[in-house]
Amino acid sequence: MSRPLALVTGGCRRLGAAICVALAEAGYDLAIHSSPSSAPEEGLCDRLTAAGAAWHHLTADLADEADVEGLLPAVAAAAGRMPALLVNNAARFDYDTPDTVRQGGLIDHYAVNCAAPVLLARALAATAAADRPAAIINILDQRIAAPNADQFSYTLSKLALAEATTILARQFAPHVRVSAVAPGLTLPTPDYDAARMREAADRMPLQLLADPAEIAEAVVFLARARAVTGQTLFVDGGAHLCHYPRDFLFLEGESRG
Repeated sequence: MSRPLALVTGGCRRLGAAICVALAEAGYDLAIHSSPSSAPEEGLCDRLTAAGAAWHHLTADLADEADVEGLLPAVAAAAGRMPALLVNNAARFDYDTPDTVRQGGLIDHYAVNCAAPVLLARALAATAAADRPAAIINILDQRIAAPNADQFSYTLSKLALAEATTILARQFAPHVRVSAVAPGLTLPTPDYDAARMREAADRMPLQLLADPAEIAEAVVFLARARAVTGQTLFVDGGAHLCHYPRDFLFLEGESRG
């Protein structure tokens, strides 16, 4: 099989789908993970097929350790081989602050956003060898550079994954490379209308928001960059250079800094 296989968690929609398309166009076959309740977004499968990729859709609950441990064997059974690339893109994202945080919320975010990526990385690294090198790319968040108190449990879990990226890069060398991409605000949620997105873009040093395709392009670069490991590539319009006192959603009308 001439095309390497990539496993993308949370790959069925939004940024994950963009990453899958970019990897397909770069010559990868895809194992697309989603939660048991999700399915590939409209048009994704057609785009993967048009790019010449064989693809498989697999489900697993990343908050369930047994599901996490079973995911790579399920991929190997479906695709006939282990991935050469793992993109840890899936994430839990709920709102809390230091004033409202609860133990359950912290644990739930940590399970999906840090523990599952680490366990999947370990499982893939165990299959790597000189003639079967592997790459792991963790999707972080620009807020790790200057955290604020919004989305507190989410932020702490991404900070933990950022540190894990560095540790695992050392631990799994020389046959596994571990790096990360840290996006900024990219795709609007229902909380953001067009005006709010323009307001957020104006706050960036480059006065723009990254397109999902640009973030996916960074993933493709790191997947191919055989001399790069332990690095985090920010794709965020320069947001990581600033310290925002609140999440962008709550900055409307406040001064830019």
